[in-house]
Parts: sequence; C-alpha cells; structure tokens
Amino acid sequence: MSDTTHDGALATSTPPSPDAGLSAGELAAKYGLSVSGARPGLGQYIRELWGRRHFILAFSSAKLVAQYSQAKLGQIWQVATPLLNALVYYLIFGLILDAGRGMEKGVYIPFLVMGIFVFTFTQSSVMAGVRAISGNLGLVRALHFPRASLPISFSLQQLQQLLYSMIVVFAVAIAFGNYPSASWLLVVPVLFLQFVFNTGLAMVMARMGAKTPDLAQLMPFIMRTWMYASGVMFSITVMLEDKPQWIADVLQWNPAAIYMDLVRFALIDDYGSSNLPPHVWAFAVGWAVLVGLGGFVYFWKAEERYGRG
Repeated sequence: MSDTTHDGALATSTPPSPDAGLSAGELAAKYGLSVSGARPGLGQYIRELWGRRHFILAFSSAKLVAQYSQAKLGQIWQVATPLLNALVYYLIFGLILDAGRGMEKGVYIPFLVMGIFVFTFTQSSVMAGVRAISGNLGLVRALHFPRASLPISFSLQQLQQLLYSMIVVFAVAIAFGNYPSASWLLVVPVLFLQFVFNTGLAMVMARMGAKTPDLAQLMPFIMRTWMYASGVMFSITVMLEDKPQWIADVLQWNPAAIYMDLVRFALIDDYGSSNLPPHVWAFAVGWAVLVGLGGFVYFWKAEERYGRG
C-alpha cells in the first residue's frame, strides 16, 4: 500500500503479517512443526524401534564380544563365571549348610547350577539396564534414535550369553542322569518369557537410573537379597516348611523363582510338578506381560527427557 504525504512524497506501509497474533503453538500447528526430540506416539515409537532392529542386534553382539576382550580366556568367562559361583555356593550351602536337604546329590547339583545360570540372566539384565542411559550419554546426545533400543539391546546381549551357557547347563543335566526328552523343549518358552520380563524390568531400571545414577551402586545389594529370596541355592518349600505357608507362597510366586523352577522342571527328571507353585504357567506369562509391557510404556513416557541436563 502507498499514501501521499503533505509534502507530496510517496510513503509506503508494510501490510500486516498473516501470522501476526498467533501463539508459538498455533504457528507450529500451522506450519507442521514439532519440538525437537519430542516423544512420538506409542505406535510410531514401536515402528521406529522395529526400523532400528538391525542396530539393536549388532549393538548387543558387539557388546557381548567386547565384554571380555581384555581377558586372556576371552568368551570362556561367560561360562566360567557362573560355574565358579556354582562351585562356591555348593561348598558353602550344599556341603556346609546342607541347603540341599530333601534332594539327592544328583538332583541338587543340577538344581543349583540351573538356578545360578537362570538367575544370572535376570541379574545381569537388570544391572545393565540401570546404566543403559546414564552410561551411554554420549551416544544418546549425539544421535536420534528410540532410546528403548539401549535397554532392549543389553537384555538381548544377556540372552545371547545365556544361550552359550545353556550348553554347560545341558551337559550338567546329562552328567547326572537327566537325558534329553520332550520336556526339554519347555526351556524355549520359559526363556522367552523370562527375556520379555527381563527387558521390561531393564527399561524400568533404565529410566530410574537415568534420573538417579547412584541407583547403580545400590542395585548389587537389592539383587543379592532377591537371589537369596528366590531359592537359587535351596528349595523354598523345604527350607520354610516350619514357617507360615503364605511366606513360601510369596517367595515361590516371585518371577525369578518361577522361571528358575520351570527350567529345573523341564531338565531334571526327579524335579517334579510337586515342587512348583499352583498356576505356575499363568504366573510366568502374567509376570512377562505385566512387567514387559508396563516397563516399555513406563520407559516411553520419559523418552524426551533422556540425555537432557
């Protein structure tokens, strides 16, 4: 637009902007803008995770190889560490404290070895999950990717390590007279359910650890308490036979005990269903669904806050 002033000069005026008066939110909506690093919808987040599946698998495999790269025995420590733990626990709990009472030696040793290997799967996943975000801040701040990739990758790393270790578990079972049968196939769904449970729990701990890094210092004490309460070294029903029944029920229904006992039931011929709590498969599935899905949603809700500040 133009107007003539009193001295005959031609003056121009700028037309008002079409965006005048719009708030920042209205401007963003008008031009299709979004906040950098904003949390996507749950469906979109799952699709982004699926698109990073090759990264998740490669990252977990690389971490597994690098874990013992500085040790002379290398990957042998994946199996040697839980075996040495089993030996120590057998000397203390099996021989000195007679924690295997009610079971023959040929049952107790596989019972102990399987308990240690299976519980270590959960323990390692949780400990890795606590540091999944806080221990990888450089990666989180440098690249844009679904942050759940990290705890999932660490849980997958522990699953790969367990699968290598299962060779030893099978060898121990056979060495004490438990030969392959149809029941051994039950190990597959049990470990799958435990992996889902572990992943959900790792994501819960990853979010908590991202906010409170000191949690990593506390977790070894919590995990040790959980181990003693899960019947890794002893039969819960035998050790608590003189205690109120509800105590044994609570300990048997905790997820670590459930997954251990199902593996023992699958691989040890003389470890029958009488050693399992009622509705054990329902609890195994329930824990996996509850913690797996719940942990995923809990982690996703804080997606935009990881690596900030």
